[in-house]
Amino acid sequence: MNTLSKPEQRQEAEANRQYMIPPVDICESNDTYVLKADMPGVTKRGLEVLLEDNELTIVGQRDELTPPGDALYRESKPHSFRRVFELDPSVDTANIKAHMDQGVLTLYLPKAERLKPRKILVTD
Repeated sequence: MNTLSKPEQRQEAEANRQYMIPPVDICESNDTYVLKADMPGVTKRGLEVLLEDNELTIVGQRDELTPPGDALYRESKPHSFRRVFELDPSVDTANIKAHMDQGVLTLYLPKAERLKPRKILVTD
């Protein structure tokens, strides 16, 4: 007999959930870092991007697809994705932007103004 309440059951299930680590590409330009994470099957609705202090957490849940008939063989599963990054203090965390398109999450991590290249005016 299960003696846990519904919220406790959900917490226990979440603690036992296994996540896949999405592969990422990270590029740098003069004023931005761009992070692309591959999470096939994840939509905007199943995505959560969290920022706490300088820790960025990406969590994605694939929707379970119901086949149109009886499945004879199935390799696709409703995986959950999770990855955590420690951000460099040079990232302007107040201006991070995210975009999700066909299972690819793109995060734009702007550099703080103090780190961007700038031209110094020379006076007489």
